[in-house]
Amino acid sequence: MWRRISQIFFLLLFLALLIFTSLRPSAGATGDIHLRAPVRLFFELDPLVALANALAGHALYRGLIWSLLILVPTLFLGRFFCGWICPMGTLQHWIGSWQSEAKRGKQRVESNRYKRWQTIKYVVLIAGLVAAAFGSMVIGWLDPFSLLVRSLGLAFLPAFNYAMRAVLTPLERSPVGAIKSTAEGIHAVLGALVLEFRQAHYAQGLALGILFLVILFLSLRVTRLWCRSICPLGALLGAVSRWSVLGLHKDAESCNNCNRCLLNCQGGDDPIGSAPWRKSECVMCMNCVGSCPDHALRFRFFRKEKEVASPDLGRRRAIAGLAAGAAVVPLMRANTGLGKSRHERLLRPPGALDEPDFLSRCIRCGECMKVCPNNALHPTLEEAGLEGLWSPTLVPRIGYCEPSCVLCSEVCPTGAIWQITPQEKGWVVGVGGAQNQPVRLGTAFYDRGHCLPWAMATDCIVCEEWCPVSPKAIYVEEAQVVDSAGNVKTLKQPRVDPSRCVGCGACEYACPLQEHPAVYVTSIGESRSPSSQILLSRK
Repeated sequence: MWRRISQIFFLLLFLALLIFTSLRPSAGATGDIHLRAPVRLFFELDPLVALANALAGHALYRGLIWSLLILVPTLFLGRFFCGWICPMGTLQHWIGSWQSEAKRGKQRVESNRYKRWQTIKYVVLIAGLVAAAFGSMVIGWLDPFSLLVRSLGLAFLPAFNYAMRAVLTPLERSPVGAIKSTAEGIHAVLGALVLEFRQAHYAQGLALGILFLVILFLSLRVTRLWCRSICPLGALLGAVSRWSVLGLHKDAESCNNCNRCLLNCQGGDDPIGSAPWRKSECVMCMNCVGSCPDHALRFRFFRKEKEVASPDLGRRRAIAGLAAGAAVVPLMRANTGLGKSRHERLLRPPGALDEPDFLSRCIRCGECMKVCPNNALHPTLEEAGLEGLWSPTLVPRIGYCEPSCVLCSEVCPTGAIWQITPQEKGWVVGVGGAQNQPVRLGTAFYDRGHCLPWAMATDCIVCEEWCPVSPKAIYVEEAQVVDSAGNVKTLKQPRVDPSRCVGCGACEYACPLQEHPAVYVTSIGESRSPSSQILLSRK
């Protein structure tokens, strides 16, 4: 019972913090744009993120030291985090407890026995940590919290938001007063608790959602397949738990080998009396204790019995993990364009480190994308190469960077986006200090073949009107042009002052040409990279 209460509490806490990872309608009422909840909490408690961050960045970023609250008790209690706290483990536990056709009777007992393939997660852990030591945080793809935020925040919550509005909006227009009042009340409650004030959509959201559903579906076939075979955090905690003093005591005299302990075993750790208990695989769900009709199983401190304390990895698999981690970084970076060949439309969030340092810290969690009030940040596909898959990029055609907003730097758990203030960002009029050197994401350029004043002798200064910096980076010059009828017209033709442009993307967002905007932003001139400047300084 206590385990279920703990799992439900932490799952609801995780979902609440995920929902709070957005700008609520009242958050900016006073002009102070920031979050009022510790949305990074679960990442700060993640020992895998902390260890990989320390290896890649040679230091721990702000709150990651709190991961010791999980790592230290694991030395005494085993993998309690996986069975009692981890929300991904809770979802796997819930789905895995369903009695599907593939897990009935003897098949269910056999599927919950220890399998050799459970060592794959240790190979993944070794490879990921070695890659981190070489400067790449690709292990973030498989971190359970990154997986959850990326999947739920970028796929399922936007879908839920859309579905609720699609259902409630027509009901609010109903001529029946009771239906209208009920719909308005439900909408008001959901709007205050769950729904966001704008409908977000994300590139690759569908793919991320399907991938997550596949992982859950596979748990119907094999109990906790993700936790048992892939999760690198579970592997790290399993390796640490070999020194734990709490263990499973088996009373051989009372055991009648009924194998009922295997019916609900979540970790595949062989609690049966005929096999040694595998400490590193046990997630402390304690289902085996509750399932034993003879009370032959119980957890005790400082027990002295035969067990398999360390992961049954083997030398070959350990070497394979080391080799994979050492090889994956140069293989991915060989042709990804970390230098001048980098994708010109790869616009990183304000405060982002230079690209090599950024990739050595970003865990692809999606927190920055979820919190962006303008839905401007999206997961990359090929823009940053394979190594940068699902890392954030600004897509101005969908949303622009709000001048006074630095929420992405506030929620980043690893320092890939360094925490900055609106003053340091330097886009707000009247703020001193950093106003002379604002953070630049890139520079806007014009395609005069598409621009209405340049190509079609048609008045349009939308881009200049939307430019948020002061003095404006987009200015207009009057020019005499001749239209198709031979009439002379005076038009205002827009131009960009690169010394003022910060690459916010507002001009591209507002351009009325939907298919191919006449103004577009590239990463040229971004302040985070000295090699991306328009004019290189001479030394």
